[in-house]
Amino acid sequence: MVWLSVIAFFASLVMGAIVLRGSQSFAQAYGEDMPQRIHAGEVPRLGGIGLLAGVLASWWMGVVSTQWLDDPSSLYLGMSAVWWSIAILPAVLGGMAEDFTHRLPVRYRLSLTLLTGVLAVVLLDLSIPRLGLAWADELFAMLPWLGVAITLLAIAGLPHAFNIIDGCNGLAGMVALVICLALAYVALQVGDRALAAMLVATAAATAGFLFWNYPRGMLFAGDGGAYLWGVVIAIASIALVQRHPQVSPWFPMLLLIYPVWETMFSIYRKWARGRSPGMADALHFHLPIFRRVVWVVFLDDASRDMLMRNNRTSPYLWAFTLLSVVPAVLFWRTTWVLMLCCGIFIVLYVVAYLSIVRFKLPGWVQH
Repeated sequence: MVWLSVIAFFASLVMGAIVLRGSQSFAQAYGEDMPQRIHAGEVPRLGGIGLLAGVLASWWMGVVSTQWLDDPSSLYLGMSAVWWSIAILPAVLGGMAEDFTHRLPVRYRLSLTLLTGVLAVVLLDLSIPRLGLAWADELFAMLPWLGVAITLLAIAGLPHAFNIIDGCNGLAGMVALVICLALAYVALQVGDRALAAMLVATAAATAGFLFWNYPRGMLFAGDGGAYLWGVVIAIASIALVQRHPQVSPWFPMLLLIYPVWETMFSIYRKWARGRSPGMADALHFHLPIFRRVVWVVFLDDASRDMLMRNNRTSPYLWAFTLLSVVPAVLFWRTTWVLMLCCGIFIVLYVVAYLSIVRFKLPGWVQH
């Protein structure tokens, strides 16, 4: 598992350097007037290329070691890793197409993530078997297509959720890294070394990307990177629950409650204002924190000032993410505790959001 992680890290790191060297012309297409933009200068949004290179290189080396090298590390990464690679490609390549052109409509990107969901269901026989609630589990037993429908919804929706939170240096990348490691920990607890290896490799590839992304902000993940995190984590979460009955289906739900609730809250907020959910705005949780919590540094260089404020924003959301990750890892078997923690997180999110936008935060929170 360690050697696969090393491959993933260096493949992502090196490819990130290559992208930085050769993709500056593509960065200029991202408009200065975008409402969610909180960086100065032209930064390539092609970090997904390095992430994909790191993930695929490590997964395929795991397959080679299993099929032809007698699997010396006993990871048992068989052909399923190849099917995973095929399944994630439509969503990730669609995101990269948007990163190159900035002209791929949301409906096409959503269709491609849905295609990834269909491939995951067909190639990996993926389906959510239960919800951890007696009445719902009986319904799922009678209507198996419900599990498939929720699977498609999860795989199609989570990439866009990660894209929404990908607004500050290191934010989405660190959230994805922590969630991958949390899923890998529980996978090891139930003896699923193959799934754990794929998740740890994804986390290592993310670490290679973060070398360029935080704190310097030299490379952004873009839609391709966000979609990769979303589809890999969605497929891994469903596979973990499907393979191991002792894992509560609310364990991945609590792990992912920050990006999931951010998306749902954003949809509600835009609908309430009479706007399309697909329209970008400057009111996602990290943006009010950037503007109203992190104080202006007042440097002579305006771009450096913005960079420092950008970097100071992400740790707030890292800490907020741990409010869900820590109890999820501690109580991954216990459905009622996980459901309670989901409810508490949602309440805390809404209270914190309203406090920020209404300028009612205590002084000690700001820095």
